[in-house]
Amino acid sequence: MNSADNTHNGENTASQPLEERVNNRSQRPSSAAFKAFMASNWAPAPQVTPERDAVAGHAAKRRRAISDQFKGERLVLPAGPLKVRSNDCDYRFRPHSGFAHLTGLGLDHEPDAVLIFEPVEEGKGDDGGSHRATLYFRPLAGRDTEQFYADARSGEFWIGARPTLAEFEARLGIPTAHIDELEVAVTKNVGAPEIGGVSIRLVRKVDENIDALVDTARYNTAKDPDNLDLGVLDALDEKLSEALSELRLTKDEWEIEQMQIAVAATVEGFTEVVKALPRALTHFRGERVVEGAFFARAREEGNELGYDTIAAAGNNATVLHWTRNTGKVNAGDLLLLDAGVEADSLYTADITRTLPANGKFSDVQRKIYEAVLDAADAGFAAAQIGVKFRDIHTAATTVLAERLAEWGLLPVPVEEALGEDGQQHRRWMPHGTSHHLGLDVHDCAQAKRELYLDGVLREGMVFTIEPGLYFKQEDLAIPEEYRGIGVRIEDDILMTSEGPVNLSAALPRTADDVEAWMAGIYQEIDAKD
Repeated sequence: MNSADNTHNGENTASQPLEERVNNRSQRPSSAAFKAFMASNWAPAPQVTPERDAVAGHAAKRRRAISDQFKGERLVLPAGPLKVRSNDCDYRFRPHSGFAHLTGLGLDHEPDAVLIFEPVEEGKGDDGGSHRATLYFRPLAGRDTEQFYADARSGEFWIGARPTLAEFEARLGIPTAHIDELEVAVTKNVGAPEIGGVSIRLVRKVDENIDALVDTARYNTAKDPDNLDLGVLDALDEKLSEALSELRLTKDEWEIEQMQIAVAATVEGFTEVVKALPRALTHFRGERVVEGAFFARAREEGNELGYDTIAAAGNNATVLHWTRNTGKVNAGDLLLLDAGVEADSLYTADITRTLPANGKFSDVQRKIYEAVLDAADAGFAAAQIGVKFRDIHTAATTVLAERLAEWGLLPVPVEEALGEDGQQHRRWMPHGTSHHLGLDVHDCAQAKRELYLDGVLREGMVFTIEPGLYFKQEDLAIPEEYRGIGVRIEDDILMTSEGPVNLSAALPRTADDVEAWMAGIYQEIDAKD
């Protein structure tokens, strides 16, 4: 073909817009006869009257708490759009955690949705608050529309049914509106309060289109657009994100139930991994066998993984965020498995166990393992209401420093290492011991330091305790017998009025119990065979 002749079968292909070419594979008819036939003879969508979701009342209280902090201001919380994985294939959709927390929506059925808090007279809003919330989203198109069969991202023919506006309103107790009304809802009356306008706050970097819409509205209504202080506006938005994170620092009873569901599914996933270990030992990518066994349980029992699984054997266990999982699992290795199931509600567990791949710890592996377990137990004992969150880390790492000193690995006395000017023990335990857990695996990440790291423990908090020791193969500061061993033990902890509760205690923790648990699973398998 001549380079100047971009024709094929008499059609000018150069004139086809680039964004349309992704659909060239579809070969969908475009005749009027086809469209008329596709729009006919479909059974009507079933009419359902759904019950109110169990989360609805809890989500309403959360919305009221946010309303009380931002009286007189419009709040905009996007769920986020679909994200392209490759060409015309999207990742599975997951809404922004702040949006999920305030609506109660999980799973994958509200891309592009936006929750808007519209300010009203104090006391005249939802539940006596200062706002009326509305959920804007794109409902199911009728079966007599072209979108039904032509839109691969949102048409029912392609992705299945979506809830109607009425269904969501009935389930969640939140008024709903079509997403076509969103632009007006976001931009109307935006401006300085002193001239009768409405100040707006946005959860940014969730949906670029909503960011642009809010920025344009602010610019168009500014007294002096050329000197608009974007830093001030960004600070307004950051305060909203901060408040949403801090609201999740304590969990209500529904959230705790969801955490228990996620943990129980994760425990089942660890059991499946032990069952898969014999095959992992024979596979050139044994870590992928482990990863796959856990992922299958996560999809069967929950929505997804809460985060990428760390299935690290041998020296890979000393790489803190080893998620490639491309390595072999050898019989003498320890397998560090850090994994969590995300429930349909989007709440996730986060558990780590370090398992002997052949079912038995060597003497040096057991010594290191029991030191880490002692550190975890010290952190658990320190976790009491009124104690600072950071004190869990101090308790755990003090035990590790003492063990390292006993083994002759510290280059200075333990007292010096524990001082602020020392910290040599952190060479082998460089991460924090605890983080909050919930909708995000590292939940409440935008909370202020004084409420998080320097905050005090209170009833309803859910967090991890996860000390570890990591002796890299290439670490010449330690004897050879320690090299290539990584151990972490992580549990999910609920703070109650009576003290900490280990939600993940169903998974064995002591070295003896781990060995017995693994042996019991293999005995069951042998008995079935």
